[in-house]
Amino acid sequence: MKFDIERARAQTPGCTERIHFNNCGAALMPTPVIDALKTHIDLEARIGGYEAAEAADAKVQAGYPAIARMLNCKPTEVAIVENATRGWDMAFYAFDFSAGDRILTCSAEYASNYIAYLQVARKTGALIETIPDDSHGAVDVDALRDIIDERVKLITVTHVPTNGGLVNPAAEIGRVAREHGIPFLLDACQSAGQMPLDVEELNVDILSATSRKFLRGPRGMGFVYVREELIAELEPPLLDMRAATWVTPEDYRLVDDAQRFENWECNVAAKIAFGTAVNYALDWGMDAIESRIATLSGGLREALAAIPAVRLRDLGSRQCGIVSFTVAHMAPPVVVMGLQERGINLSVSRATSTQLDMHGRGLDALVRAAVHYYNTEDEVARFVAALEEVIRQK
Repeated sequence: MKFDIERARAQTPGCTERIHFNNCGAALMPTPVIDALKTHIDLEARIGGYEAAEAADAKVQAGYPAIARMLNCKPTEVAIVENATRGWDMAFYAFDFSAGDRILTCSAEYASNYIAYLQVARKTGALIETIPDDSHGAVDVDALRDIIDERVKLITVTHVPTNGGLVNPAAEIGRVAREHGIPFLLDACQSAGQMPLDVEELNVDILSATSRKFLRGPRGMGFVYVREELIAELEPPLLDMRAATWVTPEDYRLVDDAQRFENWECNVAAKIAFGTAVNYALDWGMDAIESRIATLSGGLREALAAIPAVRLRDLGSRQCGIVSFTVAHMAPPVVVMGLQERGINLSVSRATSTQLDMHGRGLDALVRAAVHYYNTEDEVARFVAALEEVIRQK
């Protein structure tokens, strides 16, 4: 079936303003999501915040079955939180690490996650170890098998790194983790919304993601999935009256489901809009979205490879909609600024975001161009022409 690009763009007001290739930072919200956000804010303004939340409770709760449908899990295994990092943190810091425990991660791990590993390592004596890469730069699953022993407490990997374009073999990693009875935590911030995610096929125990990227939701929202069998074993590091009930002056009782990882106070309008965004993506179909993004990113990579001054920096045998590159004798921020002046949104990925990967490749920064299904082949051509102009005028 042909992808209805006309409808996608008609429902994306931002398409009339600029060429938006910064979907890995924050994608453009579609009209139904914008309307959901504004409608609830207007309701709060008219009748009050508490009263609006009560009146819209069915819309607030709709996000849980939507995310569950996207992940092939139960709504009770989903927590909706103020951002993906907080959801990831609430699960990660619930593990009780001790001296000598091994945390296995990947060379393309994201800064926020790795900072948490370092903090835990300093406090507990746990060890952080990087799983070797394969010849394409992704996690080497065979190498993972070889380094596992009884001291491995957690395997935690970024599915799609913030730079580099690759898709790590999450399902294969999860299979190894499952075989050895080791919990597997997957950061899916950059994969949620641009490809199907089935927690059963991925063999994950914990998965976190954000609203604002490829899911096209509002900023300040995210979620964490925790497998039902694991929930009872994890007490989050921060609790409030959403996560637990104060049953006596001396005691509290954690809620039984994944809502133990949530906070009571939240942005209700954003929560409603996030659920709308998930349903909107599901209505398009995740397979259709992935196919459309693959077509656009493939064409973009091919066009960039034909420019002599450009060097593609993507890794992995399986690649995604994030296309990273550098330009000879031009700093990435200069490239991005030159294209912004021509109405094109890109972003810069710096070494501080992925120290192991970037330093390992001798890089300080990369340009990121991330396409989405509402982008067009014409926009790709216009982007390439604008980039060539920026290079000529350097």
